[in-house]
Amino acid sequence: MSTPASNNVREGLLVLADGTTFEGEIIGAASGTDIATGEVVFNTVLSGYQEVITDPSYAGQIITFTYPHIGNYGVNDHDDESARPFCRGVIVRDLARRRSNWRSTGDLDAFLRRHHVAGIAGIDTRRLTRHLRDFGAIPGAFGFVGDGGVSETALKAAALAEPGTDGIDLVAEVTCSRPYSVGAGPLRIVAYDFGMKRSILRQLGEFATVDVVPAWVPASEIIEHRPDGVFLSNGPGDPSMVGYAVDNIHAIIDADIPLFGICLGHQVMSRALGGSTFKLPFGHHGGNHPVRNLASGHIEITAQNHNFCVDIDSLAGVAELTHINLNDQTVEGMRVVGARAFSVQYHPEAGPGPHDARYLFDEFSALIEGKQ
Repeated sequence: MSTPASNNVREGLLVLADGTTFEGEIIGAASGTDIATGEVVFNTVLSGYQEVITDPSYAGQIITFTYPHIGNYGVNDHDDESARPFCRGVIVRDLARRRSNWRSTGDLDAFLRRHHVAGIAGIDTRRLTRHLRDFGAIPGAFGFVGDGGVSETALKAAALAEPGTDGIDLVAEVTCSRPYSVGAGPLRIVAYDFGMKRSILRQLGEFATVDVVPAWVPASEIIEHRPDGVFLSNGPGDPSMVGYAVDNIHAIIDADIPLFGICLGHQVMSRALGGSTFKLPFGHHGGNHPVRNLASGHIEITAQNHNFCVDIDSLAGVAELTHINLNDQTVEGMRVVGARAFSVQYHPEAGPGPHDARYLFDEFSALIEGKQ
């Protein structure tokens, strides 16, 4: 088992709310009596750990990486998906002692410390992942348990006190504080920031000038400026807690402005249409999820990061199913009947992940220009 880059082994313990424990070594920013708590989930990507850690959709969660070797190619300033990580912590099997990549400007352990993110290495992530698959995403807590650290009892109490992601408005923690613009394309798009990733903005910026606005901006302000289209970004947590966005989306659809949503944007759009959402046992987090495009029959390998899902039956006659997950048959995409609006559950920008679904940005551009 590799030790942190500093070679200072700090004994750590991860305790889940059900009492299950895992021994490891503290990495990152945790020290002394610090306790990291959050909803523990697992991600199956083989690379792209920096993009995953900086994805705002992980607010409120502790990320378990199933791939055993993490940190082997270091980090760099260009791969951040947001200004800082919003996750509560990171769990890995083996933190690489050495980084090797021509793009690397630093190591992962120092990156975590710089951004005040706690981590724990040396965890049996296969056992942990199987536990989460059997019992679902569950609150957990970890910390330093050596001299001057915390007790297992304190970690168990912290895990039990952690509320998880249900019934909490996590979007308020990650949305931008003020509007800003990116891109220089001929079209004008307004993007609601529910936890926007930079790779999404790069894709939109190829064909549009994108005005990014906080999640709470009223639809009346958007409609008044008559943008060519509106985009609903990814984001963390429970879509039922983003009621202000539901009202805004309903108004935008009624105004007949082309609309494209992904991830949380997809879920909130469904609620704006009168549909319902539910929580998956352990969610979809990774870069290898097979999705069938029902129109073309093509199979797309997709990047995903969500715990909640749309109930398509609750949208009968309002929206039609366009994409389906081949692992569990859950909803991956829909198109609104009689409106210029569509959405997908997965991440077509794929940062990280395969680029099979980037055609969806072209479809949004075509929808705006009246070609669909």
